[in-house]
Amino acid sequence: MTVLDDRTAMAEQSDERTLDMMFEWLEPTPEGYKVEIVRGAVHMSPQRDNHWDIILDIVEQLRARYPRQRVKSDVRIDYPGRLNGFASDVVALKDGAVKDGKGRWRHQDVEFVAEVISKDTAANDYGPKRETYAVAGVPVYLIVDPYTGEWHLHTLPKDGEYRASLTSDFGDPVDLTRTPVGIKLTTDDFLQEGGEAAPTA
Repeated sequence: MTVLDDRTAMAEQSDERTLDMMFEWLEPTPEGYKVEIVRGAVHMSPQRDNHWDIILDIVEQLRARYPRQRVKSDVRIDYPGRLNGFASDVVALKDGAVKDGKGRWRHQDVEFVAEVISKDTAANDYGPKRETYAVAGVPVYLIVDPYTGEWHLHTLPKDGEYRASLTSDFGDPVDLTRTPVGIKLTTDDFLQEGGEAAPTA
């Protein structure tokens, strides 16, 4: 191991310890709220009704492909970069995923992430979290935005960025058949904030 590798490993261990301490300080989390640490900044957001309905819809559709134990929601997973402890809205883990020595799922085993936009944390989902997921090599990152009635699909991570992106409207299916997920997600029942279900074709 080179001196640089040794320093990098020490920095990662230090960041993990700091993340652990920060999450401990934040316990107990107020009921109905989600807490994440993004680049060292604490973000707390309330769980809204429509937000949860969309999350549950995605989870139920993923269950056609994934066993229950490999689909997670609001579970802490630490990602590359300085002080990134995310509790993503939906995560699907690859076959053979195992927890680390601290009993946490590893970002290396994440093959799908969905974030449903909240007003207070939208900038994170569109910015730092998208960049972090790309650096981590997460194959599929889906952003669902109830405020615009659109979804944004990011795939093919390479060199710290997603090389393919697609945006479409609620009501249009999210075709993941050419990704490790291997299915299409319907968005017909996704509700835009203050609106009705997206029209069906």
